[in-house]
Amino acid sequence: MKIYTVGFIVGLFMTSIVQADVAPADWRQKLSDQAWEENIRKQNFQDREIIEGVDQTIFELKVPHMAEDATVVPISVHTKIPQTDELYIKKMHIFVDKNPIPLVGAFEFTPDSGKADLAMRIRVDTHNYVRVIAELNTGELYMAKSFIKAKGACSAPPPPGSEESKRLLGKMRMKVVGDVVLGEPNLMQLKIRHPNITGMAPLKIGSRVRPPAHFVDTIEITYNGKLIVKASLTFSVSMDPALRFYFIPEKEGTMLVKGTDTKKNAFSGTHDITLDS
Repeated sequence: MKIYTVGFIVGLFMTSIVQADVAPADWRQKLSDQAWEENIRKQNFQDREIIEGVDQTIFELKVPHMAEDATVVPISVHTKIPQTDELYIKKMHIFVDKNPIPLVGAFEFTPDSGKADLAMRIRVDTHNYVRVIAELNTGELYMAKSFIKAKGACSAPPPPGSEESKRLLGKMRMKVVGDVVLGEPNLMQLKIRHPNITGMAPLKIGSRVRPPAHFVDTIEITYNGKLIVKASLTFSVSMDPALRFYFIPEKEGTMLVKGTDTKKNAFSGTHDITLDS
């Protein structure tokens, strides 16, 4: 049996303080950037130039500094250019650097969206950067990133409402935010009932089998037959995926949303757009 002196214990304590002081205050940010540079960027964009910082004037990313609930973190992208036939945001990738699957989703846009703004809720597994890369139809890439403090979202147990989401799987709710204005970008809100299981939750007491991942993996949104947004998603999207996006209605018509999940379930919903809606 080893007996430690008070001096030895104090020495260990002081060493830990010194080590903490030596570590840079932004070490988590540096680890996140390292994950981005060494893995995510190379796999998705190779050696293509990505414009960021003060030279990036295409869009703004809003993310809370600290997550109140890491399983439902609200994020939003606010673009600064209109979607026109000549120049528009063609694709947008959303990443969380240190999530088990860093990609949250890849979103494809058309000029019929009017604005390529997005708002949604995501899972964030640890302290790291959320970053968005937007690609213009002319090929340029632009990036914005925001650091967030969060912990354990991807391995968190299913919330109480997950059983209800399973029962209502694929059911949708849609509505226009505000009055419909023809010929202008209108904000649309979409919610799809789905448990969006990560497959990483702890085992239940007495169980030897962890529920496999089961989440919405594709969404396609059209208005009067014209594509507005198309998305490929991962389990980093929160339960009951909710999405805000824009579209331009040239006349009254019908919005159609089609979706699939990783168990090959297919679901769809429609919403009539009228000047009274």
